[in-house]
Amino acid sequence: MATISNFSAALQLPASWWKKLVLLGLAAFFINVGVDHFVNPDFYLSIMPPAFPLHAEAVYISGFFEVLGGICVLIPRLRKIAGWGLVALLVAVYPANIYMAITPEAFPDIPVVLLYVRLAFQFLFFYWAYSVTRPAYNLDDQKSNFGH
Repeated sequence: MATISNFSAALQLPASWWKKLVLLGLAAFFINVGVDHFVNPDFYLSIMPPAFPLHAEAVYISGFFEVLGGICVLIPRLRKIAGWGLVALLVAVYPANIYMAITPEAFPDIPVVLLYVRLAFQFLFFYWAYSVTRPAYNLDDQKSNFGH
């Protein structure tokens, strides 16, 4: 049990179990999806809007930044900026989700309703990444707020 407490203290995890779950889940999600860009690039290439340039480069760059963001939200000093970086990344890749929804014939294995559900879920992901930028997830912000 002391090891878990030391781990939690080193990562300056939030006090509540829910906030810990949010933070660790966000990190695991982005690390996993980012790695998948390198393991399964064909899927990500297929969802790139044709008008966008540098498809392969964009897939690998976004995968790299997803892994980096997932790792950096675990580092207390980088948590806030990493959260904002993940929000920016989600905005940058949103056109791929729009492309999937408006071009369902390109994705015959995915039900159309799921393509639109995916669009809506992106807003939950925006909020999820944004949430770790808030003072409740950043002890330095909490300390500075107590002094005011």
